[in-house]
Amino acid sequence: MKVIIAEKPDQGKTLASIFQTKKREGYIEILPNELFPTGAYMTWAVGHLFELASPETYEASWKRWTLDTLPIIPDRFQYEMDRKKAKQFSIIKQLLRQPEVTEIIHAGDAGREGELIIRNIIYMSGVKKPIKRLWISSLTPKAIEQGFRQLLDENETRPLYEEAYARTCADWLVGMNASRVYTILLKQKGMNDVFSVGRVQTPTLALIVRREKEIEQFRPEPFWEVVATFDVNGKRYEGKWWHENETRTYDQQLAEKVSAFCRGKQVEIEEVTCERKTFLPPLLFNLSTLQATANKRFRYSPQKTLDILQKLYQKGYVSYPRSDSQYVTKGEAETFPHILKFLAQKKEYASYFPLAHYSILHNKRYVNEKKVTDHYAIIPTEQVPDLEKLSHDERNIYDLIVRRLIAAHCEEAVFDYTTMITLVDGRARFISKGKKQIQAGWRDVLMSQDDDVQLLPNVQRGEKGTVYDVHVKEGKTQPPKRYTEGELITLMKTAGKFLDDEQLEKVLAKTEGLGTEATRASIITTLKERNYIEIKNNQVYATDKGKVLIEAIGPHILASPEMTAKWEQRLSEIGERKASATHFMEQVKKLAAKIVTDAVQMASSWSFEGLDTTSIQRKKKTTIGNHVGTCKLCGGSVIDKGSFYGCVNYTKTKCSFTISKTMLGKSISQTNIKKLLTEGKTNVIKGFKKGERTFNAALIWDEKEKRISFSFEK
Repeated sequence: MKVIIAEKPDQGKTLASIFQTKKREGYIEILPNELFPTGAYMTWAVGHLFELASPETYEASWKRWTLDTLPIIPDRFQYEMDRKKAKQFSIIKQLLRQPEVTEIIHAGDAGREGELIIRNIIYMSGVKKPIKRLWISSLTPKAIEQGFRQLLDENETRPLYEEAYARTCADWLVGMNASRVYTILLKQKGMNDVFSVGRVQTPTLALIVRREKEIEQFRPEPFWEVVATFDVNGKRYEGKWWHENETRTYDQQLAEKVSAFCRGKQVEIEEVTCERKTFLPPLLFNLSTLQATANKRFRYSPQKTLDILQKLYQKGYVSYPRSDSQYVTKGEAETFPHILKFLAQKKEYASYFPLAHYSILHNKRYVNEKKVTDHYAIIPTEQVPDLEKLSHDERNIYDLIVRRLIAAHCEEAVFDYTTMITLVDGRARFISKGKKQIQAGWRDVLMSQDDDVQLLPNVQRGEKGTVYDVHVKEGKTQPPKRYTEGELITLMKTAGKFLDDEQLEKVLAKTEGLGTEATRASIITTLKERNYIEIKNNQVYATDKGKVLIEAIGPHILASPEMTAKWEQRLSEIGERKASATHFMEQVKKLAAKIVTDAVQMASSWSFEGLDTTSIQRKKKTTIGNHVGTCKLCGGSVIDKGSFYGCVNYTKTKCSFTISKTMLGKSISQTNIKKLLTEGKTNVIKGFKKGERTFNAALIWDEKEKRISFSFEK
């Protein structure tokens, strides 16, 4: 008899679905079958059942937040149970201790966090029995069966556990010491708030604050362009005055003089150059690129995209969601024709078939064994769903993934880029640029024809004409743009480097950066929850609290993206048996002590001049943490989290249930929130605004769609 431990209840039920079963409390009994002749028990965690112990567990004096107790560095880390999940742990422990159980199958997510969750449960149970590892990248019946037939020895994946354990302990050391020392020192400066500091979240915040400073310090500068319309043998086109390789001038009088000079003059085509460019289809998705695309297309937050993707994965429709690779192995590529055959039968995709390439098995742009680590790119599985039965959000994300796969089997996109130099009266040069699509190729699948570049007429060098019209156009230099959440994900991936598209593609194929595919979305969510950033119209703003923290930390390595990227690289090396976890932790302990020492030394020189710190200095009475109801998704407690209400299980099970305190310009009272959570519907709320329209409606919980909707007055 074997015990199989999955990471989540839904995952466990899916894994057991290919067998005949009997449902029990907290587990599923798998009846005897070919794979398990004596049967098996399928049980599950609920995310992390254990977390690292709080400081006072080690020493009572560490409970007080004082400089005297820092740095806090335990000799040996301890775990403590999440009391809300004690019942499930008890069920798992009882199953593991059954005398007929001779083997444990570790069926957590195929990644370092999955390794940590399940192994912690096994170790904390005190049971020592042989362990095998289920390692699969999709939850289709075929993949599940194949995975159980090809179980790995637990030694093969143990280094990933060591990597995850080192990461958890390192984050605890840095976060615990840095958060305490900066909170204590900033309180001495009158800041009455808790300042959470983290190995990944703080460098990410530093990038946002740096952009905020660039915007604040930017001073717009006016410029002028001379724009002319030319007529050459009845063919008209536009050009801009081109002087010293620039089309702008910061001298208005000069622009006016050039415009006056050109009016009505004769022109001659001095130069015509045409360059044909070929654009290959984009790579397949990993999590970061999918999050960035979904944010740009649908304005989904990275966390929302991950949550939707997780649902599609658990239903067996897409491969493992937290992949950092954009490549597949030959084994996956061999399945593509089969998958595409099913997709071709869907009316949404039928028009793209037959495809230019039946197979991409030998295309190294997509099929590269060396660039696939734990998981391959995110792709649709052979289990193609009825699209009508997917929720709106699920359909959007699934559609993005499908189209990327179809596009990979299409022809290249081809454009001709034309540059023309027009000489006015033998003196003033004007430049005109345009492009023409020669072959749409993969662009037909992924995007509409949205070119806003003019198509230039077919003219030859030496042709003559006249200036049909000319005018001066005024503009102003623009400040750097704030990041969107999708751009922030990409920025975290590239560890703060500013790269062109070609460089970016190369870097995105690596594992370097701030955080991992699995954690970047939660880091952004954490920054929101801790009031370091705000999201307005899909743009990321740094708050005064965030600016104060980064100003206090200054140029310290704690806020260095490059330093954190190196840490992630070292952690990856631990998972690859190329580095020692013990040596890594010794370095982290030294860093934790240095963080405390450096902060104390720098505090005397802190100056927050120019920052509005009044909201931080004034201790406000708050309801944050108050229970308001029961989560509609997982049954956990919904609490006040400041600017929104959210499930307490987010940090443990990634439950995504949230309710904003403001919707369409209208504040939602706590009374109505409680009513929604208990009765499924609020009172009618007056004054919602959408564009110019104002309307009244009640909020209701749509059980089918698992989201909040409006119920309009009759």
